[in-house]
Amino acid sequence: MMKLRFAATSPYARKVAMVVHEAGIADRIEIVVTDVWSPTTDIGDDNPLGKVPALMLEDGTTLYDSPVICEYLDSLGGGQLFPPPGPARWRALTLQALADGICDAAVQRLLESRRAEGERSPSWMERQRRAIERALDALEASAADLDAGPITIATLAVQAALGYLDLRFAADAWRQGRPVLAAWFAANATRDSFTLTRPPAQ
Repeated sequence: MMKLRFAATSPYARKVAMVVHEAGIADRIEIVVTDVWSPTTDIGDDNPLGKVPALMLEDGTTLYDSPVICEYLDSLGGGQLFPPPGPARWRALTLQALADGICDAAVQRLLESRRAEGERSPSWMERQRRAIERALDALEASAADLDAGPITIATLAVQAALGYLDLRFAADAWRQGRPVLAAWFAANATRDSFTLTRPPAQ
């Protein structure tokens, strides 16, 4: 059985877990809950970057990070989430990169906010906040692409990113001024893959 190193509040791990459910392969994967911040964590044995997710295959191979794992798992479920080479594929991958970039900026902002008072950089946190705002505006402008055709990895990546903003930065009210994206998110938030992977409130 494959093993997935996982943390419930990681948006990248959540995206992978959503792919697992969409691909119908949950019975083939053991979830290994991992605290990467624990001083005794062994995550570095499976991912030298010290991050989740990491996927250990039955042959001993380890895959990381989330875009690689998602594409591999989707291939096991029939390859429905990654379009074949062509415009639809490049658009889906670009939107996945945009969503992952939102997560990158949000995580950086969160970690900076948790540093000691005299060590924080307000300008760095503001830089990350602005990056998130620009990315959200881009998603608002291209929300029609997310609704075009069947769901893709872009659908799941954007859902995971927006869900993470709700978890960590709810006060930012990302829906304000973005009615199309907000409506899209609400319509897709009822998917089993999203509800089954909802992280605990923090």
